[in-house]
Amino acid sequence: MSVVGTNERPLRVAIVGAGPAGFYTAEHLQKREGLTVAIDMFDRLATPYGLVRLGVAPDHEKIKSVTKIYERIATHPGFRFFGCVEIGRDLTDADLADHYDAIVLTVGAPVDRRMGIPGEDLAGSISATDFVAWYNAHPDYRDLVVDLGVEDVVVVGNGNVAVDVARILTTDVEELALTDIADHALELLRASAVRTVTMLGRRGPAQAAFTPKEIRELGELAGVTLVVDQADLDAVSEVSGDEHAERVMKALHGVAGRTPAPGDRVIRLRFLTSPTELRGGHAVSEVALVANDLVEQDGSLRAQATDRTDLIPAGLVLRAVGYRGAAVPGYPFDDRAGRISNVEGRIIGDGGTALAGRYVAGWIKRGPQGVIGTNKADAGDTVSGIIDDLASGRLLSPAHPTQDDVAALVAERVPGAVSWADWQQIDQRERERGEPDGRPRRKFASLDEMLAVLGR
Repeated sequence: MSVVGTNERPLRVAIVGAGPAGFYTAEHLQKREGLTVAIDMFDRLATPYGLVRLGVAPDHEKIKSVTKIYERIATHPGFRFFGCVEIGRDLTDADLADHYDAIVLTVGAPVDRRMGIPGEDLAGSISATDFVAWYNAHPDYRDLVVDLGVEDVVVVGNGNVAVDVARILTTDVEELALTDIADHALELLRASAVRTVTMLGRRGPAQAAFTPKEIRELGELAGVTLVVDQADLDAVSEVSGDEHAERVMKALHGVAGRTPAPGDRVIRLRFLTSPTELRGGHAVSEVALVANDLVEQDGSLRAQATDRTDLIPAGLVLRAVGYRGAAVPGYPFDDRAGRISNVEGRIIGDGGTALAGRYVAGWIKRGPQGVIGTNKADAGDTVSGIIDDLASGRLLSPAHPTQDDVAALVAERVPGAVSWADWQQIDQRERERGEPDGRPRRKFASLDEMLAVLGR
């Protein structure tokens, strides 16, 4: 019998999810000295790259250049991509266990957290997660109803996503027309009536999750005034020793006290403020707010509601208060933590023991923390566990460990599965569509459009 991990019998690994964590997992496996690996990457969408394609803001093209690294990983011998294949629907855990030595779930954290307040389900109240997917041409969100015929927008949250959506809503549309923003979003933004975007942070400016760079970007937008109340900053106690807080405060002091110029759109940052209710008839028209105080609890500063309230107009409310993972059929899920149960990347079953040959990496492993690059080290830790388990005989023992067997199974279950070569055709056509207008690409926003490129 051939030794697993050799040329005669490569280590067979299924990676479920084609985002950063999936590609970094593949890269770590490919770079292991003395290991021959055959990797099949599955994604329910026809396109790879996950949040790099569908979550990074269209005006942050430089961040998206990381896909060049992923392209190199995909050209490694033994790597295959199967798009439009959903685990739990088209293939089960049992199917994967029958064909692979190890299964790694890298499916991210695609579900937004809710605010849990009255009126949250009114028309005009949507998650920032959905809004980002909509303007990034995610096929599932092509038909999302977004009303930009309103003047006042409230964004709940003080993180990167909150900043992104505020910037997209106020950036000069002609600048966005040079990006890969979805055509349907660009069309709606051209007719936008939005004048004011208010960002709400439940804690103070020193606890904000955005970066100084993002604040500077907001402050430099043409035709937009970033409004920060100097009194909010003066009320902050000592932050020395907290490097992130110091840098954020410095950036905020640099833009505080500005008065909106005539005709400018406005982005207003409000701190120590939480929404308590969304009000309106069929659709949201105003947001009830409560002022918070910071109190120390269990060694950290938490927001505590006061009796000071306010009411502001809003025809659109975007909640950006965090993400959580979604359960994958066949695998244990910790609903409270919002991720798949695991210890150091090994999936843990109901009895508290590791499930042989089953792993996680990325946000579904550790929660929605860090930036794209954070997933590289995280994936490396998971791969180290796989290699340790290979050495100690704790991986799966597949009955059909050949590439041909998997190809036959996928062809039977999903005749229209998208290969890497198929994706390259779609990618090339998107770039060609964007070229006449000076855009990096014009994305297809539906699976039918993508399959038409392939002649299907």
